[in-house]
Amino acid sequence: MSKDFAQFIRETRQEARKVTWPTRKETVTTTIVVFIMIFIMAMILLLADGLISTVVKFILGLGDKQ
Repeated sequence: MSKDFAQFIRETRQEARKVTWPTRKETVTTTIVVFIMIFIMAMILLLADGLISTVVKFILGLGDKQ
């Protein structure tokens, strides 16, 4: 069992050496893109929620009562 574990550790180190980390510029750029996409999706969901809410209120007859 210790041989298997030692081999696992060696292979893990070999694979870890192959990792290519992104540059700071790439990290900042992708982070900005993610935040922009989150904002766009939030706006789409906000509009969809408002539209669905209006349609449901109209169907239930609650839209014209005050």
